[in-house]
Amino acid sequence: MNLTKKQIDDLNLELTLEIAPEDYAETVRKHLAERRRTAEFKGFRKGMVPASLIKRVYGEQALVDAVNEVVTESLDKYINDNQLHLLGEPLGSENQPEVEWVDGNAFTFVFDAALSPEVSVAVDAADEIVKYSITSSAKEKASMVENMKKFYEEKKDGEAKSDEEIEKEVTERLKEEHKQAAEWRLSKEIRDFYVAKAGVKLPEEFLKRWLFAANQGKISKEDIEKDFAGFCEDFKWQLVRGKMMKDFGFEISHEDLVDAAKAYVTYQYAMYGLPQVPDDMLMEAVGNIMKDRRQLERLSEQVEDNKVISKIKETVKFKEKKITSEKFREL
Repeated sequence: MNLTKKQIDDLNLELTLEIAPEDYAETVRKHLAERRRTAEFKGFRKGMVPASLIKRVYGEQALVDAVNEVVTESLDKYINDNQLHLLGEPLGSENQPEVEWVDGNAFTFVFDAALSPEVSVAVDAADEIVKYSITSSAKEKASMVENMKKFYEEKKDGEAKSDEEIEKEVTERLKEEHKQAAEWRLSKEIRDFYVAKAGVKLPEEFLKRWLFAANQGKISKEDIEKDFAGFCEDFKWQLVRGKMMKDFGFEISHEDLVDAAKAYVTYQYAMYGLPQVPDDMLMEAVGNIMKDRRQLERLSEQVEDNKVISKIKETVKFKEKKITSEKFREL
């Protein structure tokens, strides 16, 4: 068995694996022996079917399974031994020669692979990031006041509110909405700033192929193409954020995940009109989230984001910029 690496460019590799008959012969024998032990053929007792008949019926499948096992083990060992930090999984190459599944043949398999780019980025006190302060326009405020008045006029029950009270409520509501929008935008400005500063390059063509293969036909190549720019920006931020987690010495604890799950559940209940959730209901929902791998992955990313962005906010300086809500929506 022989595995060679060809460096296509800084990030793309071609791995060629050559497998000799002796590399897979014993594995084929074990597969056929297992088939013989369990096979049921008319006229033969279980476990007593002639080996020649078993090989004739199951030989090619046993060969395919055995060779695939050797391929998987060989690739994994090579990747681990050489400490290759790959993006996704190796994919069958367009340079793959035709395979003739005959026992005793030598086989050659060619794979495309891509390295995870090395990220080098520092958070410096001199870094300056735009921080928006959103102001309400007279038009926006007047529109909300009008809608609020209609709302209170249409209420059959409940306390009526004066114009002054409605004006005050609208002012507070817009202030809170704009505060949340500005915080969201600041997080985006931080992500964009450090992704640009890191200058991360991705093996884009490989990633498109890998996304299509990994999703097993659930999304089309056209869909991947349409959403690819956004995927790349998110993926670059994940790489940058991961580097910063290491540089800052941050880790995600079990308590971090539980706290994030509590916050998520509390928010969800509040959306359904339950601002106060009994502890037993809260912890039951949190327990269910903690058993869900996908939910945990989402929470882990959220915790990482919060830790890294909070640290950045403590370190850098901001360039304050006032903007109307209408102009803000155009950003």
